[in-house]
Amino acid sequence: MFSYKKLIVYQKAKALVILTYDVTSSYPKSELFGLVSQMRRAAVSVASNIVEGYVKQSSKEYSRFLLISIGSLTELEIQVELSKELNFIKPTQYDKISSLIDEVGKLLYSTQKSISKK
Repeated sequence: MFSYKKLIVYQKAKALVILTYDVTSSYPKSELFGLVSQMRRAAVSVASNIVEGYVKQSSKEYSRFLLISIGSLTELEIQVELSKELNFIKPTQYDKISSLIDEVGKLLYSTQKSISKK
């Protein structure tokens, strides 16, 4: 059986989780249970749903879980935008995480599209 760990979409999503944790580590303490918590959960949800859908070994289920991942990625995207506007994130961090969000999004959409055709 092909391991989910070899999926590029999973590898990039996992990198996004790590980057999200790194970026949010410098947020104000007042955001620990607000924006920081939401961003970390959304990022973890992206990677977790990729894996959960993949191991179900059903194209229909995998497609459904990829759609959930896309939803979580969209949540993270708006949270990153808010973070920039609230000056919680440096411009270089914003560029890096936004770029990775875009990359993961493209991978999720293309994977979901190819899975749903099966």
